[in-house]
Amino acid sequence: MLYHLFDYLESHYNLWGAGLMQYLTFRSALAIILALLIGTITGRKIINYLRRKQVGETVRELGLEGQSAKSGTPTMGGLIILLSILVPIVLLGDLTNVYIQLMIFATIWLGVLGFLDDYIKVFKKNKKGLNGWFKIVGQVGLGIIIGSVMCFDQNIVVADKIEHTVEVSPEDNSVNNIYTYSAVHGADTTVPFFKNNTFDYSLMAEWASDEAKNTVTWVIYILMATLIITFISNCANLTDGLDGLSTGVSAIIALVLGIFAYVSGSVVYAPYLDIMYIPGSAELTVFAAAFMGALIGFLWYNSHPAQVFMGDTGSLAIGGIIAVFALLIRKELLLPLLCGVFLVEGLSVVVQVGWFKYTKWRYGEGRRVLLMSPLSPSLPKERYGGD
Repeated sequence: MLYHLFDYLESHYNLWGAGLMQYLTFRSALAIILALLIGTITGRKIINYLRRKQVGETVRELGLEGQSAKSGTPTMGGLIILLSILVPIVLLGDLTNVYIQLMIFATIWLGVLGFLDDYIKVFKKNKKGLNGWFKIVGQVGLGIIIGSVMCFDQNIVVADKIEHTVEVSPEDNSVNNIYTYSAVHGADTTVPFFKNNTFDYSLMAEWASDEAKNTVTWVIYILMATLIITFISNCANLTDGLDGLSTGVSAIIALVLGIFAYVSGSVVYAPYLDIMYIPGSAELTVFAAAFMGALIGFLWYNSHPAQVFMGDTGSLAIGGIIAVFALLIRKELLLPLLCGVFLVEGLSVVVQVGWFKYTKWRYGEGRRVLLMSPLSPSLPKERYGGD
């Protein structure tokens, strides 16, 4: 809102200083500061409100060291994160930008999904929360929507064959750098660590006929987007266990994604660094800044000993934000590296559950690969040994 207000004041009234809002770096700096302030200032009020409402976490007894002390700690703290993200981006972001619209939509969608899960657990006294299948349907639904918009919205393009020419003005000998490119609407992504690093999903549809190839390509892309969003969102949810773990890891990921968004949206830096140029994607830098500020602000209360847990309200939204963000800037193949902690936690659960079910079917008794999952460094010494 402020971005559009100052843009109007500058264009119509030439208001002094209003042009600052046109600079991504300025708005990103304001976004991270504002998100941090909202998180730290309103965080205490939200935590106190949750305590008054007795919105406490019920901890399952596993014999872990210091586990009993966490019982009763307020949950649903993800509301702090959501508020700290949405307020700065609504105030400082370009709300006409399709990438910002998709990020706001994904944040609210998964925030509501996680809130419903926490609400059922806390207020309906149902420890299982929202049925797992409803969560999957919600995540898959978001993946289909994001993937479809990426496929069919003509405003979402990448640049092809960027050409740089230099013109010297005969009047004052000033130098003008002119960049020209052709916009391509396709299912392209970036393959990390390779020089010729563009991969087109249409290569996976070579077996289809010429008439059906385009349709098959979009179907493959939508399926990939759905799988990525669902998997990363659930892995982030599983990682939310130890105090500050999910928040701290996500803040680092937000920083990296923000840098990629800024570079990918720059017609100067993208070709120089051999990175795919995505017109309009630089606006996501403001969102990444707000996201990082919100996480750091929440970490103030979530670091050990945690005064509040984010619950599914925060963890589902965090994972979804990271996945959607990576898809929008065509860096989804970097997620295994960026979200290494999330993936290890998620895979540990997949292996544990899969092996338990297999051995129960095979031998009549379920067996475990790990002592517990998701992986935790806090295994009780008296039960499992160790110094």
